Amino acid sequence: MSNSGDRLLIKIPKFSKRLQYTFHYLLNTLWGINHEFTLNDDEYIAWQGPKMIYGGSFQKNEVWFEAVSLLFERNIVGVDTGKYSPHGGLFPVYSKDSALPFDAFASSFYMLSRYEEYLPCRKDIHGRFQAKESIAYREGFLDKAVVNHWAEMIVSILLKKFPDLQFHKTTYKYVPTIDVDLAYRYLHKGFLRTLGGYIKNLLHADFEEIKSRTQVLMGKERDPFDSFDSLQILHSSYRLKPLFFFLFSDYGQFDKNLSIYNPAFRTLIKRIADYAIVGIHPSYASNKNPQKLKKEIEDLSKCLHRQVTHSRQHFLKLSLPETYRNLIHCGITDDYTMGFADQPGFRAGTCIPFPFYDLDLDTPTSLLIHPFMFMDGTLKDYLKIPENQIVDYVKPYIEEVKRYSGTLITLWHNETHGGSGRWKGWPEIYETIVSLGASSSTETS
Repeated sequence: MSNSGDRLLIKIPKFSKRLQYTFHYLLNTLWGINHEFTLNDDEYIAWQGPKMIYGGSFQKNEVWFEAVSLLFERNIVGVDTGKYSPHGGLFPVYSKDSALPFDAFASSFYMLSRYEEYLPCRKDIHGRFQAKESIAYREGFLDKAVVNHWAEMIVSILLKKFPDLQFHKTTYKYVPTIDVDLAYRYLHKGFLRTLGGYIKNLLHADFEEIKSRTQVLMGKERDPFDSFDSLQILHSSYRLKPLFFFLFSDYGQFDKNLSIYNPAFRTLIKRIADYAIVGIHPSYASNKNPQKLKKEIEDLSKCLHRQVTHSRQHFLKLSLPETYRNLIHCGITDDYTMGFADQPGFRAGTCIPFPFYDLDLDTPTSLLIHPFMFMDGTLKDYLKIPENQIVDYVKPYIEEVKRYSGTLITLWHNETHGGSGRWKGWPEIYETIVSLGASSSTETS
């Protein structure tokens, strides 16, 4: 071990995978601080560069963070997180000598690992962990990137003691993402589905729908879900690199996209892949069927003539750790499911991608999790926010990401940007959101 001013030495009572994972994310990923650990008192005393102590006992004139036991455990049990306070965090500690009155490292691991999602809880009708079950929602900090805030608190303490400590922060990015559950409302569905659509409209006496369907099929109107050219123009005007997630599966109760063999559908996917990243939108049915998931990824990869490595679960169906394990097994490297259907905010407490930590196996993995902040359907269907209030509602989430130089990820649908029916006025809303997201400056007004 060499003494070096560009590395932080951390004295710990013992090593653990949880500890190493958490410190690497908070210090290295978020702040670019190189660090190493020691168990040895003599090495710590001899170190001439910046240093700190985590756990163990307080030493005079040293930066000491009192620790709870979470990062040194291997089991998954119901833990007492304590109450959250805006000026602190979870897992309070009580020594007046501690640099913080709570264990910011344990708090961060609890959020990043999604520890609470491994514990017994009530799920919704789709088997999803709900926002209202989360500690972030119950304690009122779902709208805050608390992990980023805690990391900032840690680093500010270190910089006060060691002003020459070298660091470099992340840079703000905006990544718009589009889920394509159904590429076209009327077009390219084949004779039987089209006939079924007409029969359904007749049974409901929905003559406006019959008229619209007919006009589109005759080529006199644009298909209301065909917003792909408009999206390309919008994203390109801000030099953004969007991601499109395509449902590419067999037809089912919750999986109603076009046939994967439809030439127009395949041509659309290839065209979008020329300017955007195309990922898989694993079907609802695939969530409990790893072989089906594997086939869907293989089918889309064959269509694109390249390996598909990005994903977001259809219906945001996420069961830990099984969903992520299945994705890893199928070659997925980046997943964008981390967010709630029923609430906007920071499900894992962070606005910067992080590796999935498999709590059951007690080990970090290669899968990178990209959390999104808000979704169109959440704003309209769950929260029922009036259209003229949407932009003001999401602004604080955008500014929170900018504040911590994070990655803003929005979840939209091609149907929404089509602007027909119940989505009337939403193309203008999305254009404003994209404009705000693409701006690198943080608003102060």
